Amino acid sequence: MDMAGTRRFPVWLLTAWALSRLALLLFVFKVFVFPGPDVTSDVSVIYHGWYDTLRTGAFPHDDVTWQYPPAAALAVLSPALLPFLDYEQAFYVLAFLADLTVVCLLLYAGRRPHRTVRGAWVWVVGVALLGPTVYARYDLMVTAVAVAALLAGARRPRVMGALVAVGALLKVWPALLLAGAVRRRAWVSAAATAGALALPVALTMPGAFGFLTSQRDRGTEVESLGSLVFHVARHFGWKGQVLLNYGSVEYLGPYVDWVSSAALFLTVVAFGWLLLWRVSVRRMPPHALADAAFVAVLLFTVTSRVISPQYMVWLVGLAAVCLCSRASRMALPGALVVVACLATVLEFPVCFANVVAGDGLGITLLFVRNGLLVLATLTAARTLWRGTVSHPAPTVPPQATRTQETLTPS
Repeated sequence: MDMAGTRRFPVWLLTAWALSRLALLLFVFKVFVFPGPDVTSDVSVIYHGWYDTLRTGAFPHDDVTWQYPPAAALAVLSPALLPFLDYEQAFYVLAFLADLTVVCLLLYAGRRPHRTVRGAWVWVVGVALLGPTVYARYDLMVTAVAVAALLAGARRPRVMGALVAVGALLKVWPALLLAGAVRRRAWVSAAATAGALALPVALTMPGAFGFLTSQRDRGTEVESLGSLVFHVARHFGWKGQVLLNYGSVEYLGPYVDWVSSAALFLTVVAFGWLLLWRVSVRRMPPHALADAAFVAVLLFTVTSRVISPQYMVWLVGLAAVCLCSRASRMALPGALVVVACLATVLEFPVCFANVVAGDGLGITLLFVRNGLLVLATLTAARTLWRGTVSHPAPTVPPQATRTQETLTPS
């Protein structure tokens, strides 16, 4: 009965996807205006400027907003695949196609035995709640690569490794997908692919890996967890500033370096926890590969100095892969991430002026969004530990239970 249900054509899911994505396209094409600042300026101004530079065969290393691995150039140059469209139009169409790829992958995976389409629902709802920002950043393309890597991981570790390497060269964070990889072939494939792709670029295009040190002097971004310290401190006489720095709105001033250092320390602690988990693992069921990746990215997102709205796309994609498996216990953390998407679109772009001003509404929205992410992180980490490290509860065979009931006096 359940198997038949999973094979029915998912009419409602695809209808919800189509309608919500039509709305996103209408917003980025400016048929309708979404509340708040224009989220498409990154594409029309920043990406387009990089595009002009990259076409000359050089990286825009003199631009402080270029903080990405070398393969990011492929995402920025990708609109050239659609020369009959303007740069901005082509970028939005490609983002739409990446979105379509993800939902198709999740549907294909969800309709297999012991799987479910709830992961596809997480993707449909989560991306819709984030608003048009997702189509105006290249993070959706990176997430498509990451989703494909995780779905391939259980049966094709070499394919997973290769896709992880491509994703990491696009935006670093997909390297965390290997956190739960137990097959050596995945690690070897990732290393070989990364070397094969990165070495020629490093030799022929100077500055390809300048991103590794380009963010050294960053402040604390106004949407990050650490920024809450200064959002509150401003009301008690703190004399810092809110400025556009390294392509994002950041806090700069007294004690910012302390909070930034604390964020770095928490990232190190997160890495230490992951390492402890990895060496303590007693069992690794198939679904734990995606669960571990979800936990790893949650940990490093929450402890980062920057939590931009597009980062939520990563978490939605990984939560969706987790929930494709019936055995996964990441339903609660996944639901918290989806709710956090709603809080995210409210803090950016809808009420971003309130966030920058640090007024009551802006602070409340940030406390809610970041609080949900912290809760999702702690819940997911606890669930992963209990499912892979803790001793399973002893099970009593049914026959032994019946014998015990017979011997127990009434």
